[in-house]
Amino acid sequence: MLFSSIPFLYYFLPVFLLLYYIVPKKIKNPVLLLASLVFYGWGEPSFVFLMVLSILSGYLFGLGIEKFRGKKGSKVCMILALVVSFGLLAYFKYANFFISNFSIATGIAVPLLKVVLPIGISFYTFQMVSYILDVYWDKVPAQKNFITLATYIVMFPQLIAGPIVRYTDVEAQLKERSITFDKIAYGIRRFALGMGKKILIANVLGEFAAAFHATDEKSVLFYWGYAIAVSLQIYFDFSGYSDMAIGLGSMLGFTFVENFNYPYISASATEFWRRWHMSLGSWFRDYVYIPLGGSRCSKVRHYFNIFVVWMFTGFWHGAEWTFIVWGLYFGILLVLEKTFLLKWFEKYKIIGHVYLLFFVIISFVIFDANGLGAAGTHLASMFGFGGIPLSTGVTLYYLKSYLVMFLIAIIGATPLPKLLVEKAMAKPAFSKAIQIAAPVIMVLLILVSTAYLVDGSFNPFLYFRF
Repeated sequence: MLFSSIPFLYYFLPVFLLLYYIVPKKIKNPVLLLASLVFYGWGEPSFVFLMVLSILSGYLFGLGIEKFRGKKGSKVCMILALVVSFGLLAYFKYANFFISNFSIATGIAVPLLKVVLPIGISFYTFQMVSYILDVYWDKVPAQKNFITLATYIVMFPQLIAGPIVRYTDVEAQLKERSITFDKIAYGIRRFALGMGKKILIANVLGEFAAAFHATDEKSVLFYWGYAIAVSLQIYFDFSGYSDMAIGLGSMLGFTFVENFNYPYISASATEFWRRWHMSLGSWFRDYVYIPLGGSRCSKVRHYFNIFVVWMFTGFWHGAEWTFIVWGLYFGILLVLEKTFLLKWFEKYKIIGHVYLLFFVIISFVIFDANGLGAAGTHLASMFGFGGIPLSTGVTLYYLKSYLVMFLIAIIGATPLPKLLVEKAMAKPAFSKAIQIAAPVIMVLLILVSTAYLVDGSFNPFLYFRF
């Protein structure tokens, strides 16, 4: 089930919220757990059993880690828990990738497994792993209540696409949380804004990208338009969904971590990854990069650690070589920046910003491509190779048709709208008008988004494949 769908917005969510708000505090977690299982099993109920298996494994091994604290058994339980979690992820997400590459490398035809990728498995696996490691490192006690731990893993606002919420961040909230009018109001605003970003911007940019793929009259200008559209679509699609998740969490009394902080205003790849998918970046930093030694080692080892982290970051996104290349691509940029570029960009931030936008746009062409061959073709065509024209009538038609949306998306990807609202709020005359207008704007956003959903069928969610 998608947040941006009629069944969720007008059937599931109202019924759930009504029930959630009226039940006593002591059964809010069971209600949230049950609703989350319904939400997750809506499209494919069999995946619920896989998730329950993963949770049961983490629950039992977590208790084992604590029971054998200071003994060899604690480490054994930790390793077994990681083997189960990563084993399930590897089987369902990566097995066919390894099989197909083995067949290509050896010439031995090995049949692919008939497996379907469970939705959200990458996200809930990482949450379970963070819980297990934090218990093992004695950062948090093992959760003795199975329902509480299951609620943390299955909680539907962040289940499908994050942000990756760590157990340490919500442990206290799982036991006791307050639901106030201010939190509900903030949650509604955040959810409505996220839905607008997802449906009214990302989906429309996705239509432009779909039109690009559908036409045979491509040009250099059209390739660049597609590259920019995809870069913005991915941002608004994922950040919009994260906004909706954070908003839903607030309605339920939770405070989730932020996942995006205007990444396209960055002046380096280093800064970009401090602003883009922040919960994933911090996860890899704390559970892979630092345990490998981080930067407290020789330069060679430091660079090795960076490439390992970014190879896994790319591979986390999907079982394709394009994702691995995409991750290593950023690894190269980060090493170059640490070596000498960052010092230069500190003096010339405008150059750093142009550099960042250029290389990020290139990166998302690789990210979105259907294979390395397609990625190479797209990149070559962007620079005029292959004899394609600079522009065509079809290109100009689509660019003119979507020009306003491109401008809205570019401005919306910066803090400018937020800064203008904050500046207006500082003036009493404007502040009252904005306070009155805000609820109306939120309602209009929801209504227009709903109308778009009812009228159109183009409503993809890019991160479902992760």
